Amino acid sequence: MRSIQRLVTLGAAAAAVVVLGACSAPSQEPSSATDVPPVPTVAAAGPTTPAVPGSTTAAEVFGPGCASLPTGDDPGSLSSMRLQPVAAAVETNPELTTLNDLIGRANLAGPLNAAPELTVFAPTNDAFAKLPAEQRAALEADPARLATVLEYHVSGTRASAEELRAAGTSTELAGGQVRIGGTGDAMTVSDASGGTANVVCGNVPTGNATVFLIDTVLVPQA
Repeated sequence: MRSIQRLVTLGAAAAAVVVLGACSAPSQEPSSATDVPPVPTVAAAGPTTPAVPGSTTAAEVFGPGCASLPTGDDPGSLSSMRLQPVAAAVETNPELTTLNDLIGRANLAGPLNAAPELTVFAPTNDAFAKLPAEQRAALEADPARLATVLEYHVSGTRASAEELRAAGTSTELAGGQVRIGGTGDAMTVSDASGGTANVVCGNVPTGNATVFLIDTVLVPQA
């Protein structure tokens, strides 16, 4: 959890620098009624693009599991999730109820929501159902270990599928990397323990993260 909290602190510090710079800029008043600065010409608006590097739009979402998401403006839909910080978006998604429960157990909801930008590999309910019962029980009983496993699914930078594929790897908050593979709609994420997850719905936009729903829980190296 300290990894995510460091991101929140750095994001707040950057925002403060911007605000202080704006406040310290000298004002320039016109010297006379005729000394009025020209009004800048506003260029015609081009195609709508994501404002934040690594962010995505609903049109870029892909994968066979996207069809199972709620539609319209219902909770958990693309329209709803894109307006919410990532932990709040996860809370509304019916495919991520187990992940939401574990985020709460690890006390990560606040730090995740406050982080400036993230990439999140989000195991679905089916992914957690693959874990042996004793392994999941052990994680639930150990919040520190649970937080480490969850942070292994989170990167401190925001990236789209295209950017992840170009990089080939993603460095996670828990330490270590995951490997990105596949082409087109068949995107994969491989962990340090040799396991591979398939992306079932990728490029999902939320307020502060790009989310990839995966079908297998990633396991950091022991």
